Amino acid sequence: MSRLLICLLLLFSSASTFAVEVTNLYQDTLKVADKSRDARLAASREALLNVLVKVSGDTSADQNPVVKQRTRDISDYMLKFEYDEKADGSLNLVVKFEANKINALIKDLGLPLWGTRRPLVAIWLGIEDNWRRELVTQESYPQLEQLIYDKAGRRGLPVVVPLLDLQDRAIVGIPEVWGNFSEPVERASSRYSAERSITARMYQQADSETWILDWRFTNAELFDTNRLMGDKQQIVADMIDSLAGGLAAEYAIDPTMIGQLATATFYLKGINNFVDIEFAKRRLESLSVVTRAVISVRTPDTVQFIVNHTGSMNDFRKALELDSAFKAYQDPRDFYQVVNKDELEYQWQGL
Repeated sequence: MSRLLICLLLLFSSASTFAVEVTNLYQDTLKVADKSRDARLAASREALLNVLVKVSGDTSADQNPVVKQRTRDISDYMLKFEYDEKADGSLNLVVKFEANKINALIKDLGLPLWGTRRPLVAIWLGIEDNWRRELVTQESYPQLEQLIYDKAGRRGLPVVVPLLDLQDRAIVGIPEVWGNFSEPVERASSRYSAERSITARMYQQADSETWILDWRFTNAELFDTNRLMGDKQQIVADMIDSLAGGLAAEYAIDPTMIGQLATATFYLKGINNFVDIEFAKRRLESLSVVTRAVISVRTPDTVQFIVNHTGSMNDFRKALELDSAFKAYQDPRDFYQVVNKDELEYQWQGL
């Protein structure tokens, strides 16, 4: 699956996708011993807790004291379930929940709400083992690579572990990742249409079995190093948790704002026909914070929409930042861009 995802990303890389639409936020898959009712109910309750973590972005969402009281009757939230029998004899239960009911539960629990469109993160991980340094790929460290995808999937975080083929290695090698040289890493990450990139290095503490993992974003605004210590696989999983938690804090809607409707006037330039106008309207309404978009005025160079949205104006802007179809408008006559926080003026980039 990881290789399929990478191939698809490369195929559409020219579209400059800034975020990925996560389609499985409201479902979870768990192993079960059998098809008994007790096993199914226990797994379904665990699946619901996992979904709350994915949708909210809050790693402690499943520990909320009100959750167990509200989820006693799991059928109130469940859309459907099905069994997936593997060739090796193992049995998985796939549980899908109703998005609207999960969102309402999250609001009642006072948790943040992280939308389905999320930034794609390129993960460049180097390991020093027995004095040898190597970058993690499917070939070099298949178990760690799979762990990254599995853990990120549990958190609803789109990630890509670069292929490290000749094209990648012409730009990035161990020194660039180990030293967090941002420019070449970000250039190589653009091939995968990644919105964010991180570099990480893992090595053993001197005269110890303990592993150390240092990771950080490549962009200067989030350049601080995060350090984790412990078992090799555990600290990789902890890195994904920290990464998901940080991005959720940036993009999720404040729980106090969930359900509060606001209205904004949205100006969109660069639309030349009715087909694009309809596409733009649908694209706006696909944003997690938007409940309705209505065309109010059309001029030769601008379409004006009245948009109903949840959360703050800042939440609306952050959702727009993750969609490559919209780009903040800059008047070419201006020497430098001044952003008016009270206005939403964007350029249509197309689909």
